[in-house]
Amino acid sequence: MDVLRVVGFMFWFYIFHHLDSEVIVVSFGEDRIDLAEGDHYFDEFLHKKVNIPEVEINHYEDVALLQYTGGTTGVSKGVMLTHYNILSNVTQVCDFSYRPCKNLPDDLKMITVLPMFHVYGLSSIALCGIREGANQIVLPRFDSKEIMETVMREKPFQMSAVPTMFTALNSQSGLEESGFNDLYYISFGGAPLPVETVKAFEKKTGAMLYNGYGLSESAPTAIFSPPFVPRKYGSVGIPVQSTVARIVLETDDGYVEAPVGEEGELIIQGPQVMKGYWNRPEETAKVLKDGWLFTGDIAKMDEDGYFYIVDRKKDMIIASGYNVYPSEIEEVLHHLEAIEEVLVIGVPDLYRGETVKAFVKLKEGYTISAEDIKQFGKENLAPYKAPKLVEILEELPKSSVGKLLRRVLRDQEKSGVKA
Repeated sequence: MDVLRVVGFMFWFYIFHHLDSEVIVVSFGEDRIDLAEGDHYFDEFLHKKVNIPEVEINHYEDVALLQYTGGTTGVSKGVMLTHYNILSNVTQVCDFSYRPCKNLPDDLKMITVLPMFHVYGLSSIALCGIREGANQIVLPRFDSKEIMETVMREKPFQMSAVPTMFTALNSQSGLEESGFNDLYYISFGGAPLPVETVKAFEKKTGAMLYNGYGLSESAPTAIFSPPFVPRKYGSVGIPVQSTVARIVLETDDGYVEAPVGEEGELIIQGPQVMKGYWNRPEETAKVLKDGWLFTGDIAKMDEDGYFYIVDRKKDMIIASGYNVYPSEIEEVLHHLEAIEEVLVIGVPDLYRGETVKAFVKLKEGYTISAEDIKQFGKENLAPYKAPKLVEILEELPKSSVGKLLRRVLRDQEKSGVKA
């Protein structure tokens, strides 16, 4: 059994244990197991008249979805999303992003490249597609060539993806003629996408990419770049309707709102904010305070009300007493043409406390040395931000959704196990 399968098994084992599950039933291939009284196989259930007792649902209180977080910064938690949370966010995304698009075709098509077990794929694609009456073209896995062929053949009006997918598309020949410029709305989220990568995709395709921000705890979308306002590179946009976002600083007397342009923690208030974490009251109390969701993300807001995500609080590196945000370093290193993907972490250093280390994946056919990368960092970053260590890997760790996992590299450094 390979490492990824072991990690996947341990993740699901943790979830089932956390849910206090007593029985887990699985079957393989054509074989079917005996069912308990009152249970049905789903395909048979669809074709039989089964009497299901009516259940009264409190849309504001009853949990519709227990969405486990990806565990990118720590232990995965079960996010309790109510019916009201989910439907509010579906309405917000559709009305904010899709409805303003003009001259949409009657036969709406959405290309689905995100897994629908993930809250991003579930809300922004699956449920929004149902609300808009769109045909959904579901691809079983991410394959950049297949996506290009599908876009050319089916001519969808919308596509949502995570940053690594656009990085892969940029490296494909024939991208220019794939027809992405005919899509009305292409969005990305889940992680930062370097501005250089955005501009490269837009230059090749003639399309526009719209950034957004969200998290499982907000079902997920809280801030987005709609097509009806000017777009700003690097910004995740403005809060969706019925949502308030603020940047706050912690003081001895509590939290105060940060001045425009100053970095602080992003907090959110809106109908899409979760009920809490399943069986984790202490963790819930840490993030839900006085009606606000404390995201744990460092951000800033400009004078026009546009928001910019700086980094996760937990990912911040403290080198020689300075606060260093990995995403800033990654953005700079992406200017090197040879680099396809990069992750930056802090590693223990007896002199500096922590020092900056960069893990890099190169584009196919390109070569560059670790020393050249370090030199580029020295020339383009402040001395305390420039990577002192660089390691070139064949692949960087990713989640099932395609998000780069900084935590995995950090854990490997601590344990001494190399990727």
